[in-house]
Amino acid sequence: MSRAVFPGTFDPPTVGHLDIVTRAAAAFDEVIVAAGVNQSKNRLFSPDERVEMLTELAAPFGNVRIGTFEGLLVDYCRAEGAGVIVKGLRSAADYDYELQMAQLNRAMTGVDTLFMPTRAENGFISSSWVKEIARLGGDVSSFVTPAVHSRLLAKF
Repeated sequence: MSRAVFPGTFDPPTVGHLDIVTRAAAAFDEVIVAAGVNQSKNRLFSPDERVEMLTELAAPFGNVRIGTFEGLLVDYCRAEGAGVIVKGLRSAADYDYELQMAQLNRAMTGVDTLFMPTRAENGFISSSWVKEIARLGGDVSSFVTPAVHSRLLAKF
């Protein structure tokens, strides 16, 4: 069975994340969407809220489940029996950053990384920008699912 982990903070999940989940679910027998939990970082949404949003996002996919991890991603992959990390790339800057991390992960544990370029229409969407625009009263409804949009409106 091929198992992959799609990690991120997902604060909040966007339609760009949904696109990567959709494509990864078609490529692997099982995909674990893993929300990173770092108590020292300030997030808009709690780990439980992010898991709830990701669970809603993954509901249509029978081979996608949600998890959380703290610490090294490769340790989580090993514990879950996943041999591949899936990363969505929006730009060359993402690639430069992610390439070094992928090489380190491979050297440490043998876990490979699969880069999926985002679809052009999602290339500018980031959780950080979505939060900032929403915080300032802008319309982000086309960048997130309706369920996530409702949660964002409730926060602001």
